[in-house]
Amino acid sequence: MCRNIRTLYNFDPPATDEEIHAASLQYVRKITGFNKPSKINEEAFNQAINEIALVTGNLLNSLETSAEPRNREVEAERARIRSSKRFGQN
Repeated sequence: MCRNIRTLYNFDPPATDEEIHAASLQYVRKITGFNKPSKINEEAFNQAINEIALVTGNLLNSLETSAEPRNREVEAERARIRSSKRFGQN
């Protein structure tokens, strides 16, 4: 489940609200064990996602670095190469 959580910090352009929300959703799914919560747990599940997204956004906005921002396309290509080496070529 958590394989979809990606590094969001120090990219140009910065992480979008959608990316932060997706990472928060994956995190809550992982720690609860729910892919989709029951009706009775849905409100708490969604509230946790929203709160984690807010805190994550605050964290990303407050971090500082002297490193150059990473390029999304370059990082995606590196991930494809790692995956190809790990799982073999299709």
